[in-house]
Amino acid sequence: MALVVKIYSLSTCSHCSRTKKLLTDCAVQYEFTDLDLLVEKERDAMLEEMKQFNPACTFPTILIGDRVIVGYREQEIRTALGL
Repeated sequence: MALVVKIYSLSTCSHCSRTKKLLTDCAVQYEFTDLDLLVEKERDAMLEEMKQFNPACTFPTILIGDRVIVGYREQEIRTALGL
């Protein structure tokens, strides 16, 4: 069974972009939400969802299976993916 990988990100965040590039380069399928591109209610709802995993609401917040990684931490991401 494949790991579910989800990223809460900002379209202008360099760490978010590096995280997406790393996952793409490693051929890992992932879903992401750029919160800054959402409108009011949708953004607020997504922030509330993100707070469950990262109360500080910092970016990127990465979910890999049941692990939460905050920030671009390449080795931690690779380990969580089993790479």
